[in-house]
Amino acid sequence: MKQEIGALLHLYIDEIEPLFSIEAHQFLISGAAKAINDAGNRNWIPVIVKQTGAENFQAIANIFVLAAAQEAGLDKVWCIIGDESDSVQECSQLLSQEKTPRINLTTATRDEIKLGLGYLISRSNNPLPGIKLSTALDKIDQPERKYWGEALKEITALKCGITAGKKLNIFKEVFYTTPESLPENHPLLLNKLTIAKLKAKAKEQGIPEYTKLKKAELVALLSQDS
Repeated sequence: MKQEIGALLHLYIDEIEPLFSIEAHQFLISGAAKAINDAGNRNWIPVIVKQTGAENFQAIANIFVLAAAQEAGLDKVWCIIGDESDSVQECSQLLSQEKTPRINLTTATRDEIKLGLGYLISRSNNPLPGIKLSTALDKIDQPERKYWGEALKEITALKCGITAGKKLNIFKEVFYTTPESLPENHPLLLNKLTIAKLKAKAKEQGIPEYTKLKKAELVALLSQDS
């Protein structure tokens, strides 16, 4: 039977499959299980689930609660039925702190970048070390970022304290990009061409005395509208 979205139901634990495995230490799970037993054998914070079959469900958030309820020996657990949309799943995991908010660096504002950097620098678990917030913020906010690649290697060239390896990996836990395609006359693409191909392009565009120009001069002229 299809359950109503938003309904609070008491579901059998063996009908619920977790979306992912939790990484909590057994000490924390055991402690939460004891608290459940001491509080009347009831999980007072519900598990968020979506229905996957007539009597089958998938836990999409508060999965720690499900693990603790299993450890507590409960047969049934209180759940809220969510819909199947990605937005509900993401919202539920953000509210339960099972997922970290992410920031699209392609379009991020200065304030958004500041918040993300501040979180990474100040968090207690695996912080971003040796970074001065004001310096990193200025250097990341200034450049045009719409063409930055998904690997975010451009960050390491800014000399903002974020280097390749561990620091960049931590940075990418929060920040990502959705890069636009480079236009044909963008300097990054033009610099990859031989001087012969650049001169051919200059000839097509009617650039005077192009045969006397050096590569850097050709790139500058050909990329004026990029």
